[in-house]
Amino acid sequence: MSLPLIIPCVDIQSGRAVRLFEGDPDRETVYFDSPLDAARHWVSLGASLVHLVDLDAATGRGENRAVIAQITAELGVPVEVGGGIRSREAAGDLLRLGVQRVVIGTAAVKDPAMVTDLIAEHGPQRVVVSLDARGLEVATHGWAQGSGVMVGDLTPALADAGLETLIFTDVTRDGTLRGLDRDLMAQVRQLWAHTLIVGGGVANTDDVRLLQDEGIEGAIVGRAIYEGTLPYPVTLD
Repeated sequence: MSLPLIIPCVDIQSGRAVRLFEGDPDRETVYFDSPLDAARHWVSLGASLVHLVDLDAATGRGENRAVIAQITAELGVPVEVGGGIRSREAAGDLLRLGVQRVVIGTAAVKDPAMVTDLIAEHGPQRVVVSLDARGLEVATHGWAQGSGVMVGDLTPALADAGLETLIFTDVTRDGTLRGLDRDLMAQVRQLWAHTLIVGGGVANTDDVRLLQDEGIEGAIVGRAIYEGTLPYPVTLD
């Protein structure tokens, strides 16, 4: 059985590579002063895809477009970018920069037609939807707001729109190293039949085995690989 794909995450806030605790922008740990250095570090260890998040754009505090453009131009492997992409124009601008795929979060809840339009224009390989949730309730606007919308309310329409890859993040565990919630992962797997990537709480190889057991294709991982509780590249003995 093949290993789930472990995708290193570079969260960018105020121009630096950080990780947040439970998504709180005021509870950050700075791992690299340069996000490009962070991304290069993971590529040097074998990463074939890097996940970038513009935290300032997600929370409305600003944006890090210049840094993202530099990483995209210089990294040498595909990048996907999320955080504050709430219009077709913003998504198109990033794709034209050379970003491999854009990650749509809040807009997928507030403006579902945007996802359909982006897939129609750019293809399903270049558009990903990220549902960030507390339990199965989707959180929006940089995780600051509960939407009252449940994951299962959205997945059928996303599949109908042609979406191929869904990211699900457990906000309550993101950046905590508490490990994945097995029951929640199983529930989300049942709700999404296509490629599923999860985030939030991955701590060690036990979590990678859980992904494998549940048939989940991959995980976006930050703190665990930065702090070494999950050695990278990942192997299961």
